[in-house]
Amino acid sequence: MTTLITGATIVNADGRQRADIRIEEGRIAALGAPGTLGAADEVIDADGLYALPGIIDVHVHFRDPGMTHKEDWLTGSQAAALGGVTTIFDMPNTVPPVDTLPHFRQKAAEAEAKSIVDYGIYGLLGEHNLDQLEPLAEAGVIGFKLFLGNTTGDLPCPSDGAVLEGFEILAKLGLRCSIHAENSPILFWRQNKMKAAGRTDAYAHLAARTDVVAVEALNRSAVLADWTGARIHIVHESCAASIPYIQWFKSRGVDITVETLPQYLYLSAEEMLEPGGHILRMNPPIRQKSHQEPIWAALLDGTIDMVATDHAPHGVDEKDGETIWDMACGFPGVQTSVPLMLHAVSEGRMTLEDLVRVMSVAPAKAFGLYGRKGVIRVGAEADITLVDPGKSHVITNAGLASRGKLTPYDGWTVTGSVVRTLVRGRTVAVDGAVVADPGTGRQLRPEMPAPAPRNTATTTEAVLQPGQRPW
Repeated sequence: MTTLITGATIVNADGRQRADIRIEEGRIAALGAPGTLGAADEVIDADGLYALPGIIDVHVHFRDPGMTHKEDWLTGSQAAALGGVTTIFDMPNTVPPVDTLPHFRQKAAEAEAKSIVDYGIYGLLGEHNLDQLEPLAEAGVIGFKLFLGNTTGDLPCPSDGAVLEGFEILAKLGLRCSIHAENSPILFWRQNKMKAAGRTDAYAHLAARTDVVAVEALNRSAVLADWTGARIHIVHESCAASIPYIQWFKSRGVDITVETLPQYLYLSAEEMLEPGGHILRMNPPIRQKSHQEPIWAALLDGTIDMVATDHAPHGVDEKDGETIWDMACGFPGVQTSVPLMLHAVSEGRMTLEDLVRVMSVAPAKAFGLYGRKGVIRVGAEADITLVDPGKSHVITNAGLASRGKLTPYDGWTVTGSVVRTLVRGRTVAVDGAVVADPGTGRQLRPEMPAPAPRNTATTTEAVLQPGQRPW
């Protein structure tokens, strides 16, 4: 089947052009002046719309297997498609976690049967499964996830020795490791003291995870990456105090990429005192409003590379409780991220080219997909998000495809709407309706640059050899 998209304005990170797009066998076969690309089996009239490279969200929790009352691969991928997201990377803290080949295959089977968008699957870097990192890499994980802070699933934080050894292994494999960078001993120490003192107010969660919790974990991760040559990605960066350290490690040549989330750009801890503010509880916490502008600036100047969502749905009842400690952390985001960032475009905070850079190009480049994904050009896979930047709509809980029908943006009017989402040339959502069958998504394997491990004479593997000199 051939598809022709006519009349759209194509937006890549380096500029825009009005052109028709011809799609054959799931790839972009030609770009040409309107009316010059001949006939096709399917013609999509996109006059007045903007064609963006399909949006890539490198951080979602689809909860499948094991917690499907919160979400599963079908409902999560439907939410993604409705939000203009064509590729997602799912985190490994499911039940069971993705820490062995059988567990990876179990999750992959669920995704293959249900997902309507393309996907990558993270493997877990844990203290107990260092011997599984290489087999998981060979099996096709998109990268690995290291939880230095607690998360849904309560996966224990590895010791620093295990993290170093894990980075030594990943440096040889060349895959990127995404890191939840919070210092677990500090946050649990403070949290337990506050609980004992009877502090249960809305600000207690943020107080347990004060800025140094994030700053220290980021620096520890980057130092170990610098030493080993491992590639790392800092997820959900919320803290303005981290920005100078990110800049410094990048100036040293550390292969570090960083994401932030729409909630850190739009929401603030002060709102937790308002009615319904308990919804905002998440890890790392939404911080004071004073963090917003520095994070916006870091995103626009490239210090922070990309926008993801940390899509983390729960049952509506799980987001409530007697105290802040009883409320589940996280909320849905994959369906609302593109409209929220389009709204930033409407307000003049960023351009459509900026949006493409931080939501398509940077994710694709960081995880070995660029060229296949992240760009509209001949030969690329035809992942296309058609948007109307001037069309307003209201975000509502009821409008979420996710099972976790609770969003802090309920009732927000945003300017900028997703009109149609295509994955490899196939329309998966159009005009607010899902039109794809379960199982049409495809698992992705990364194509990373050659590994560049450092200090190989001092790795854990090397020093275990009898008589090995540690230099």
